[in-house]
Order: sequence, then structure tokens, then C-alpha cells
Amino acid sequence: MNSLQKQIVEEMMVQPEIDPKQEIRKSVDFLKAYLKKNDFLRGFVLGISGGQDSTLTGKLAQMAIDEMNEENGTNEYVFYPIRLPYGTQADEEDAQQAIKFMNAREMITVNIQPAVEASVESLRQSGIELSDFVKGNEKARERMKVQYSIAAMKKCVVLGTDHSAEAVTGFYTKYGDGGADLVPIFRLNKRQGKMLLKELGAPEQLYLKKPTADLEDNRPGLPDETALNVTYDEIDDYLEGRDVSEAARKVIESHYLKTQHKRHLPISIFDDFWK
Repeated sequence: MNSLQKQIVEEMMVQPEIDPKQEIRKSVDFLKAYLKKNDFLRGFVLGISGGQDSTLTGKLAQMAIDEMNEENGTNEYVFYPIRLPYGTQADEEDAQQAIKFMNAREMITVNIQPAVEASVESLRQSGIELSDFVKGNEKARERMKVQYSIAAMKKCVVLGTDHSAEAVTGFYTKYGDGGADLVPIFRLNKRQGKMLLKELGAPEQLYLKKPTADLEDNRPGLPDETALNVTYDEIDDYLEGRDVSEAARKVIESHYLKTQHKRHLPISIFDDFWK
């Protein structure tokens, strides 16, 4: 393991081996502790895509809410799974199955397409023509904006689905799906997330399906691994401190270095990077 890989493994906090039951408990306790410390809050909101990461995060959130209500003898705590389709989503059935698996009491659906198209048109009228890729970022940011609006009205905080295999590559939209208050599955890589879902009894198709951000109109359903030019198995091996091919190592480290700006707060004159 070279020095950069060692630095990245430490930063991403991935352990080479985990006990799924223990990791489930850690995440649930983390979420409960945040609510207990901030007793004006009444729950969590999370955008649900029907993929592995939001399914896992949503299930953990609902477990935390159920335990909080049971411990307090109340039903005042609520987890809100939020469906945020851009028009009609191809994987809507998966999203609905994920919400059923979570056993959430309430669900909110907001179609982001009108808002995104209005934003794209406003920019066009000002002489800014968005590329398909940048329009994809517009979708991600609109989804997060909606989640924060709902959270504000429901006295909730926004959960993020960022895990360490996503964080290391910066494979998310800055201030879009990368914007959240709590990230309960950070420290896990992709295969470890699957282990937790299997332990929780999730339907297999929700964690065996090919991961996709599905943000580009011209390339719908583009697999993450195609966009990244590296497989999640290779990323997971790297994060567990294992040897990977030289080609995979270069791709992973290149993504990490190019996306450093996504993993820290806005820079001030007191930061030393430029001195």
C-alpha cells in the first residue's frame, strides 16, 4: 500500500472486515443520538431513488425513528421518504419496493421536472445554455433543495447517502446529493452496504442492480462504473487496503485528487492551501 492509499484509507475510515449487525447498530444509535441532542427535531427526510444507498439509509432511519417512538411512548418522531422523480422514472417500481421495505408511515412525492426545466429556460434566456451533464447537476441540486424545504417545514434534518466508495471518487453533485446534515453510512464501502441490506432482509434486486446516478437525458441509466471507469469491487478492495491493478489505482487516486474540493467546507483566507 503506497502512502496515498494509506492516507485515503484512513480518511475514508473503511475497515477491511465488518460485522453487519454491529454496523447497523452503530448507524441507528448515531441517528438516535442526534435527535436526543437536538430535542426540537422531529425526524429525518431522505430522497429515495430505489437504489442500494438510499434503501439502506432509509431503513436505518426508520429503525431509529421506531426506537425513538417506542422509548418515548409516542408517535411524534417521523421519517419521511421523499420521491423526487424527474417526470416518470424508469425505476419507480424499485423505489416503491424500497419504501415498502423501510415500513415508513408517510411518503412525499415531488416531481422536480417543472422546476428544473424552468431553471434551464431562465439560464437560456440569459445566454447560458446548459450541457446535458450540467443539467444533471441541476436535477441533483433541485432534489436537495426540495428536501431542505420539506425538512424545514417538518422540523427534520436531511440525511445523505454518501458512503466511502462514493466519497473517495467524489461521485456526487456538490451541494446536490452531496449536501446533507447527517451521513449515517459513511465508513462503509459498496460491498459492505450490501452486507447490511442482506442482514436486514432487503429484496435482492434493490442491492444487486447496477448502480446509476441516472442524471443525464442523453445517457439515461448510465452505470456508475462506466462513468467512473473503474469497478466498485476495485474501489472497495482499494479502500480495504488491498492490492489492486495499477490501472485501477491510478483511476481511483485521480478521482480522489480531482474532487478534493467536494470533501471540505468553503475555503477562507485562514486555510493554508494557497500559502
